[in-house]
Amino acid sequence: MRVRLRVRFVLVVVSFAASLAACAPAPSAGAAAPGASAAIGPRPSSSATLTVVSPMDGQSVTGPTVHIVINLVGARIVSATTTDIRPDEGHIHLYVDNNLVSMNYGMTLDQAVPAGTHVMRAEFVAADHVPFNPRVVTPDVVFTVAP
Repeated sequence: MRVRLRVRFVLVVVSFAASLAACAPAPSAGAAAPGASAAIGPRPSSSATLTVVSPMDGQSVTGPTVHIVINLVGARIVSATTTDIRPDEGHIHLYVDNNLVSMNYGMTLDQAVPAGTHVMRAEFVAADHVPFNPRVVTPDVVFTVAP
């Protein structure tokens, strides 16, 4: 009877921890992918560079849709998701206010963003949607959306 109670307790704790991890905010630019090494092995690196062209840091735009332009050098965007990853192929993940808002397969996007000041960054990830190591992330871009 005690063994069953312990097993149930462990299962509840593990389920609770998994739920908390799923609700955690997106990691910052310098953070490692949580569990990436343990779950799927070491991550490859990429020599690609990524920059946000528009909006520029400090820019004020008229909303509610923001035209986002990203520049990727040294790699290409692929639309297929695969576990056969290469350092020069992947997808773009876009974060606004630390929330993943798009997993884009292109370099431009019109994104609905509410009025106010926001922080945005983009990340070039492998074709399996998991970050490279080290991460290929733009610097944070702070912009304001006017109503």
